[in-house]
Amino acid sequence: MDLLQAVVLGVLQGLTEFLPVSSSGHIELGKALFGIDGESTLMFTIVVHGATVLSTLVVFRKDIIDLFRGVFAFKWNEETEYTAKLVVSMIPVGIVGLFFKDYIESFFGGGNVAFVGYMLLITSVLLALTYFYRPQKTGEVNYWKAFVIGVAQAVAVLPGISRSGSTIATGLLLGVDKEKITKFSFLMVIIPILGENLLDVVKGDWAASSGVGVLPLVAGFIAAFLSGLFACQLMIKIVKNSKLIYFAIYTLIVGLIAIAVA
Repeated sequence: MDLLQAVVLGVLQGLTEFLPVSSSGHIELGKALFGIDGESTLMFTIVVHGATVLSTLVVFRKDIIDLFRGVFAFKWNEETEYTAKLVVSMIPVGIVGLFFKDYIESFFGGGNVAFVGYMLLITSVLLALTYFYRPQKTGEVNYWKAFVIGVAQAVAVLPGISRSGSTIATGLLLGVDKEKITKFSFLMVIIPILGENLLDVVKGDWAASSGVGVLPLVAGFIAAFLSGLFACQLMIKIVKNSKLIYFAIYTLIVGLIAIAVA
């Protein structure tokens, strides 16, 4: 992987991690386009995912600090309850990560362009549903809704299914307020991504990514972080204005192109 490819993939990761178009799907399509071997870029994937987590921490720093203050007050309050709901939402993806990680990883690689395309079509349908079906708003995320949204996040480990798109769309279809589901969606992914990266490091998988130099890693990190900051704030505005239908059209087009090319 050269410097330009690292920057392009970093920007792609940062933008698509938060926009409802599937970061994993676009990264796989990008690697296939550049002819990059997925197994030799594990460290790069870990680094750019870490960069997008950092951008989430920056954007929602006030909310995160408030949650920490509430939790470490060691009493049942609004912040502790919200944190408990976040933990509930992480259960499905935690189960998938612990027991099906190797199986899920088999879907990643340059030979799965058609699969990514079909998954993008699923993302398109889910996003379109939020435009045609608008349930009565119930406001908050309760424990049951947190778990269902967590299931959506677990399914989104497949390349081509957008994590932010599936979790936000699921929340909207459950009647959750736009702003509240957007914040919940972005906060619920922090621990799973950090946990997955830590697991890869502990397993010694860093050695599998020796094909990426230090400079491309740094460039990819910076590109992913800056584009992630932009995309995270942009996505908040997009959901407020109910413009997910445009991304449904986009993922439909890209999905069909991917299937046709494959």
